[in-house]
Amino acid sequence: MFTVRVGKTKMARRSKKRVLLLLLPVVILITVILQKYGDTVTDEFQQVLFKRFNKSSRPSSADSCPMPRNCPEKHFSFYIQSGAASALPPKICFQSQMVLGTVMKNAGLGINIVLINGKTGEVLKTGNFDMYGGDVKDLIEFLNSIETGTIVLMATFDESSSKLNDEGRKLITELGSSMIQSLRFRDNWVFVGGKGADVTSHLEKFKKSDSALNIYEGWPELIVLEGCIPTLSE
Repeated sequence: MFTVRVGKTKMARRSKKRVLLLLLPVVILITVILQKYGDTVTDEFQQVLFKRFNKSSRPSSADSCPMPRNCPEKHFSFYIQSGAASALPPKICFQSQMVLGTVMKNAGLGINIVLINGKTGEVLKTGNFDMYGGDVKDLIEFLNSIETGTIVLMATFDESSSKLNDEGRKLITELGSSMIQSLRFRDNWVFVGGKGADVTSHLEKFKKSDSALNIYEGWPELIVLEGCIPTLSE
């Protein structure tokens, strides 16, 4: 009787192993589907996607900002993370505080903008402008409302150029951008500039969408821009 029981136990264990081996591909398939098509992407899934989009940078999680840089006196620290494909919205941090992102519910498709008081560091306004299905007039009105002494931070998500006309590009160029004129379909772009007497301290990164080089289907890799920018004078 003892021998028979042992045999049954071994058979039961083998059966369980077979079931687990059969289920493993299913679990992997479900995970991939959720990562690629899920409307709500968990933080763990976001990190996996981030690594696929950009192995050279170190994106932070969706609900946090990295530690602030040791900036010189009269400088502000910033961190900008572009959107990734059409799955992950961009994020903008200022002085290690999130000012635009998914958890703030103020990030979306197109061009995302944060306006900062160049002297105090106070967040003045945020805006999200859909340049595929929206109206460029809303973006132009927002850009024209920017007052002297304002720091401007921008990040793209998904598609940001289809309705961006010459007037919109000109206004962004006047804020210090040298790359906005090159922005085309599904390119990635992040930018820090300002409106004031001194707009020479601007920073930006640009990643062209290229079917031969894109990391994720029809989109280029996620890009990160971080550093310090001086306070603006009137």
